[in-house]
Amino acid sequence: MASMKALRFAQYGPPSVLTVEQREAPTPGPGESLIQIHAAAINPSDVKNVSGAFKTSLPRTPGRDYAGAVVAGEGKGREVWGSGAGFGIERDGSHAQFIVVPADWLADKPRQLSMSAAATVGVPYGVAWDGLIDTAGLRSGETVLVTGAGGAVGRAVTQIAHWRGARVIGADIADQSSEADVLINLKREDLVAGVKAATTNAGVDLVFDAVGGALFEKALQSLRTGGRQIVISSAGERRVSFDLIDFYHQNLRLIGVDSLKLSGARIAAIMNELKPGFESGQLTPPTVKEWTLEDAAHAYAVVEHGAGAVKQVLVPV
Repeated sequence: MASMKALRFAQYGPPSVLTVEQREAPTPGPGESLIQIHAAAINPSDVKNVSGAFKTSLPRTPGRDYAGAVVAGEGKGREVWGSGAGFGIERDGSHAQFIVVPADWLADKPRQLSMSAAATVGVPYGVAWDGLIDTAGLRSGETVLVTGAGGAVGRAVTQIAHWRGARVIGADIADQSSEADVLINLKREDLVAGVKAATTNAGVDLVFDAVGGALFEKALQSLRTGGRQIVISSAGERRVSFDLIDFYHQNLRLIGVDSLKLSGARIAAIMNELKPGFESGQLTPPTVKEWTLEDAAHAYAVVEHGAGAVKQVLVPV
């Protein structure tokens, strides 16, 4: 049998628990495809997974996002991109040289994107699309507030919202570059006051809250009457409080979105929805820094400590 290199962890902990192992390459069965991984991004959720946050069974190969080519099974010859249901958590993930997936999980990569660029899209743009479009039903002309605007998800939300004809107010604790129409620096400005100033006191139609925690109630208070709030995370405190009477008097809606709950076929459908945006240039991938599998622990540490706008990508040659 052919062998491959794969990143593995046999215990929870910091990135230093990761090792590179020589393993038997998987073989596709009926209705499956063998993908040679050309590039695989490292997401913050991958670092959390290794730390034990998702209680994955061990040992495990981490990694949720990828870009590569089908080399055996159904769809041989296709260049593909995206993510997969349970990657790195319920089944071995993409931080390896090969991976097997059901054929209906495949989505064709935009030709003009490099493998490394395409590998950065899956999780951040997938959860942004699922929250903004599929769940919240964003409409042209609406105003969106995105917390954590400088992060990968915040950047994806901003681009997708603009592509769909919405105005974006971004909020973050750092002075980072952002494509938002208005950017509120939370170290210097109150979130609600900043939103009111940017909307002539009306509030926003939609909040995409990628931070949660202590910022959750402020985000909720930034909504107009009848507004809706998408929540995907909670930094720090996982329990929050808010004025329930104000909540129902304002006819607000609060919706949780979890990218880990998306099926493989649904992820592929989202990638197909995103593809025209990247082909037209309305959506653009972030800058990448490439790493070998042998340097993966270092790359994970960079993500753990915050990599800014640069996306760390493994190239498992």
